[in-house]
Amino acid sequence: MQPIEILPWNDNFDTGLPIIDQQHQQLVLLINSLAEHLSSHAEQAILTKVFDQLADYVAYHFETEEKVWHQFLSADDLEVEHKRNHEQFITQVQQLKHSEIDLSSNEAIERILRFLIQWLVFHILENDMYMAKVVQAIQSGLSTTDAKDKADKEMRQHINVLVETILNMYEKLSILTLELGREVDTRKQIEAKLRLAANVVENTLDAICITDDNHRIIDANPAFYQTTQFQPDEVLGKKLSEIKSGLNKQPLATNVSEIVLKQGHWSGVVSSLTKTGEGMVEWLSLSLVKSADDASYEHVAIFSEITHLAERLSSMEHLAYHDVLTGLPNRILLTDHLDLSRASSKRNDSYVAVCFLDLDSFKPVNDQYGHDAGDEVLKVISKRLQSVIRINDTVSRVGGDEFVLLLVDLAHADSYKELLDRVLQQVAQPIDIGGEKVKVTASIGVTIYPIDDNTTELLIQHADKAMYMAKQQGHSRYHLFKSTSD
Repeated sequence: MQPIEILPWNDNFDTGLPIIDQQHQQLVLLINSLAEHLSSHAEQAILTKVFDQLADYVAYHFETEEKVWHQFLSADDLEVEHKRNHEQFITQVQQLKHSEIDLSSNEAIERILRFLIQWLVFHILENDMYMAKVVQAIQSGLSTTDAKDKADKEMRQHINVLVETILNMYEKLSILTLELGREVDTRKQIEAKLRLAANVVENTLDAICITDDNHRIIDANPAFYQTTQFQPDEVLGKKLSEIKSGLNKQPLATNVSEIVLKQGHWSGVVSSLTKTGEGMVEWLSLSLVKSADDASYEHVAIFSEITHLAERLSSMEHLAYHDVLTGLPNRILLTDHLDLSRASSKRNDSYVAVCFLDLDSFKPVNDQYGHDAGDEVLKVISKRLQSVIRINDTVSRVGGDEFVLLLVDLAHADSYKELLDRVLQQVAQPIDIGGEKVKVTASIGVTIYPIDDNTTELLIQHADKAMYMAKQQGHSRYHLFKSTSD
């Protein structure tokens, strides 16, 4: 058999820092070595030795990484959090080794491999990649704050790379299992490989089932029954789509059948419900297996549960388009909403008010009570703004103490005034911070589309300029933008 590469190195893993990338590649080699020894039924002593080598190298790698981060981000929150992640991982590995791990058990090794792979992939593509981007930005001459902003923007574009890499990993695992089963089936006389195939199918954590040419289930492994929560007598003879409800959805159901018949294989994400109604997201690898004379065929379906990955993707997508502190839409999502609002305004002959809000006297709150108190004020103000605007309007945080409100579907050009009067009133209410009452007010700049018939970016800029005019006129007021040509 060819050497098993359960986690193939991918160029997407490159952080751009050579010493870090070299050590990441060595970690991948050690994980693949552990998988290869597992597949060959190596003795427990050998598996223990490889596992110890991996654990020792992880500790060495963490030490190297932390020196790099410390050089550029000494005492920064990023460095502290990254080091804490390292410590938590080492603790988890030690717990695996001393309590759960039984290196004579294939199931235990597979569980460990999944844990190591998932942690390493996410750690490289999320944490290390972000840290590397920050360091490289600092090396280019940017301040730490600007370097973080630059890295944040680049990482938003990295989400799809992360998901694609991990799903490819699952697909490779599924194909490996399927190919092993096929090889064993064609060489039934080799007893050792027959036992290996049975062991793979019976003990893998992936759910596997075989259907006839009418998609009726004729066999399934224990993981299939465990994940679906059905008993064998409730599964055998039933159509696969009766057990995996996601396969009933159109156009997915038609596309899967057509592609499998034409190409012999289909893989993709399927969302289904268990017997008790729990939702689960799986990576399905479905293959057509023909008989020697092509007279009949069966389907082999391998389901790898990726519910936690789907949830993590959803969380990452939310972070990409929302402010971390307040949960409000960020500038990216604001731009999308304003683009849509402009188009709707033209169709419906209505107005959109773009309102740029900046808090007055916010800096003294930070200076006197600390940044935690400042963060609490921002969260309170965010909730107050949301309580005032209408359901179709948008309030977003675009920086420090700056917010942008989109008031849409206005019947008249001055319909925004009543809403902004309420906004100013709500913002000015005292806020309790640890028993102390603090008060901030707001200065708001307004521009009206399509009276101000400009691009999304210019509309925000014009509202920003009007906000500065409001500040010059005194606090807790709004000012309407007027072009120099008016």
